Amino acid sequence: MTRDATPLGPPARPGLVGRIVLWCLSAAVRVSLLFGPRPAALLVRKLFAAGGRRTAAGLARHAPKGVESILDERYGEDVDTVLDLYRPASPSGPLPLVLWIHGGGFVGGARHELADYLRLVASHGYAVAAPSYSLAPEHRYPTPPRQMMQALAYLQANAGRLGIEPERIALAGDSAGAHIAAQLGALVTTPGYAEAIGIPPTVTAAQLRCVALACGPFDVALVDRASPTGRRFIEVVLWAYTGVRGFRDDPRAAAWSITENVTSSFPPTLLTVGNADPLRPHSELLAERLRTAGAEVETLFFPDDHQPPLGHEYQFDLDGAAGRLFLERLHAFLEERLARD
Repeated sequence: MTRDATPLGPPARPGLVGRIVLWCLSAAVRVSLLFGPRPAALLVRKLFAAGGRRTAAGLARHAPKGVESILDERYGEDVDTVLDLYRPASPSGPLPLVLWIHGGGFVGGARHELADYLRLVASHGYAVAAPSYSLAPEHRYPTPPRQMMQALAYLQANAGRLGIEPERIALAGDSAGAHIAAQLGALVTTPGYAEAIGIPPTVTAAQLRCVALACGPFDVALVDRASPTGRRFIEVVLWAYTGVRGFRDDPRAAAWSITENVTSSFPPTLLTVGNADPLRPHSELLAERLRTAGAEVETLFFPDDHQPPLGHEYQFDLDGAAGRLFLERLHAFLEERLARD
C-alpha cells in the first residue's frame, strides 16, 4: 500500500490498533450482511475519511503555485450538489474542462481531499471541476451519475463566467469515482444505455473528448473473485449503494457493469491500477473489453512483482515514482486528447 493513498480497507499487516479496527470492521460487516448495510457503510465512511486526511496531507507537499480556486459553486438543488473549480490564475482564454469525480466506495470520500492533486492538473492549462455527490446509504444508485450530468450542465451554462470551453471536456475519476466517470462515458456514447439507466446526457459525444480512470470497479461479476474479506466489504458497499442485497441478480446489475456496455464510440480512455490493488482485475477486464469493441484505450499497469507493491489509489502518492509516472501520463493524455481540432 502506498504511503498516502486512501486504502480500500485496513492495512494488510496492521499493528495492534489496526487489528482492533480490522476486527471492528469485520464484525460490522458480518452484522450488516445479516440485517442491513448501514452500520458497516458508515464505519467504512469513517475509515475513508481518515485515509482522505492522509492523502490530502501528502498532496499538500506538491501543491503548485499560480492556480486559483472557485469554491462552493452550487450546481443543483440537493444539499450535496456543490463543486469547486481550479484553474490557472492568469489564463489566456477559455480552458478545456476536466471533471474529476472522487472515490470512496460510494459511501465516503470528499472532493476537498484531492484539491492539491487537482490543482496540479489545472496548472497545465485546464479548468478542473471537483463535484460532491450524494453518498450511500442515505442516497442510492443512480443518484451520483445523475448529479454528475447536472454538474456538467451547470458548468456549460456558466462557461463564460468560469472560463470554460465546453467543446473540450474530459471526465476522470478514482475508485468509485472512476466507475461513475466510466458510466457517464457510456451514457453519452452507448446506444440505449441512457434510456436503460434513466439519465439523459447533458453533453454530446463530440464534446466528451476522453476519460481517465484510476483504480475503479467496473464489473459486478468480479466481486466473487475477491478475497473473503474483500468480498464482504464490496457486498456491503454495493448493497448500500444499490439498496438491493442480492445486487448480482438485480436487473440493474447488467447496466452497472461498464464492461458490458462499451462500444467503439466510447471516449478514448486512460486506465491505471496498482499491481497489488484488489480491484486490479476490473481495470484489466475493462481494457480488454474496450479493445475488443474497437475503442481507443491506453493503460498504465504494472508487473505482478513490481516493488514496492502498489495498492489501491497508488496514484495519489506523489512521493513515489509510480504516482509521479501516472501524473506524467495523465498530463500527456489530456494534452493530446483536449488539443484544439
